[in-house]
Amino acid sequence: MPLNIDLSGKTVVITGASSGIGAGIAKVYARAGANIAGCAIEPTDHANAQGFVRVVEEESGKKPLYVQVDVTKVEQLEDFVHKAAEAFSGIDILASNAGTNVFRGAESCSHDDWLFNMNLNLESHWNVARLCKPYLEKSGSGVIIINSSAHSNNTMAGSFPYNVAKTGLKALVQSLTIEWGPSIRTVGLAPGFINTRLAEEYFDTFPDPQAERLRTEQMYPLKRLGTPEEIGGWFVFLSSPYAAFAGGQTYVVDGGRSAIMM
Repeated sequence: MPLNIDLSGKTVVITGASSGIGAGIAKVYARAGANIAGCAIEPTDHANAQGFVRVVEEESGKKPLYVQVDVTKVEQLEDFVHKAAEAFSGIDILASNAGTNVFRGAESCSHDDWLFNMNLNLESHWNVARLCKPYLEKSGSGVIIINSSAHSNNTMAGSFPYNVAKTGLKALVQSLTIEWGPSIRTVGLAPGFINTRLAEEYFDTFPDPQAERLRTEQMYPLKRLGTPEEIGGWFVFLSSPYAAFAGGQTYVVDGGRSAIMM
């Protein structure tokens, strides 16, 4: 019998769903047949938001909910979660993904940089989780998956304070597992370098972007960057019954980069 993940009848809430890894997550959940409520910073008439709606409809035949949300604003998150639960009569899965790179360095990082980073890359994940908690408990098999980063395990100069927030997400996954289980199962994912718009922007900071991309790819044993859909596949698997005994862990998916000693 072929391995099959069927999430039809399940509702997933995805933050940062309009682009990058979030768009890949939404696409694969749609393939699995889930109802999808997505939010992102762009307005509903933005190309990214419209692309999210179009892809979900193409993959699943179902119309998703899309709401413009700044996830650092608790009142906007609260409104989004309420609308998602109302639209689909509950919430079964939270894919907490929204975030962005904040690379300043420990000395050059301003207090405002620190606060923005912590609000976006750490606190917003806790806020959306606690807002979804009543619906996930009612589901009977609620799952939270928090998107962290390989920077939570190993980092490099100049990646502060982003790496601090992402390390904090590992502790958040552990605490939610211990305190909210067994009615809610929480896991984390720590992707390596993924081929997104943020990756392109990073490479564009170099005099020869293509040369820097090739140099970076050669640092990975798999000799390439990951794709948003590959991370989406991990999200779908971790929220499925096949991963029902997984909890409290943040799984590193980094193309083998962390296996290298030096």
